[in-house]
Amino acid sequence: MALRFIGIDPETGQQGSPTVWVNQEKHELVLQGWEADEELKAQCEATVIPGHAPGIPPHEGVIRIPARMVPMLREACDVAERAGL
Repeated sequence: MALRFIGIDPETGQQGSPTVWVNQEKHELVLQGWEADEELKAQCEATVIPGHAPGIPPHEGVIRIPARMVPMLREACDVAERAGL
């Protein structure tokens, strides 16, 4: 797998940090984040999106990424775009 490390949350120390990668083989951004609590999941599930089934499918999950990681997410998007993903 062509997994390219982009960045890790610099403020979470050694205890497992939100992380951003780009999988160039599968054309995906890969995110490791904090698990959403039940309240946040319920809010996401309650959001109505026209043309989309309600809820969160069993094969998907909601994670949280700190806003301070926006530059890393931009970089991951730029890497993906430059690679033609």
